[in-house]
Amino acid sequence: MSAPFAIAKTTPASCLPSANHYHFSLSDESSIIPGSLGLLPSASLAGAPSHPSSPSFKPTSGLYEPIHGSAPDIAGKGIANPIGTILSAALLLRYSLGLEKQARLIEVAVRKALDAKDAGGLELRTADLGGSVGTNEIGDKIVELIKTLF
Repeated sequence: MSAPFAIAKTTPASCLPSANHYHFSLSDESSIIPGSLGLLPSASLAGAPSHPSSPSFKPTSGLYEPIHGSAPDIAGKGIANPIGTILSAALLLRYSLGLEKQARLIEVAVRKALDAKDAGGLELRTADLGGSVGTNEIGDKIVELIKTLF
């Protein structure tokens, strides 16, 4: 399947399994959907994951990381978008630890941080999304939101 076709047929709940070498092209091209590489988590799993609510749930080993890499050009400047990393932690909780409720709390907190104010969100935007909120500020706000939701 070609990358443009795969991306065009992607829905918000889609999973695009791929070989690791192909995944880099897909992830870069698919970042157009949410608007930034900084928003996207990834998981390289040792096998097909089972859902935590399944009675036959078995943890899946994996490597969890944001798709954007380390961004050495902006390291230490406090402007990197931490959301891909935060959402990667949600994937780890769900697929390797079976902690669905905690994973959902993280996802809900991230959504609230990003959602527009007229939708009940905080409308926080890091530089990659056209805003001026720093790495620590958005990360701290997401932690606060998780605490209020928990």
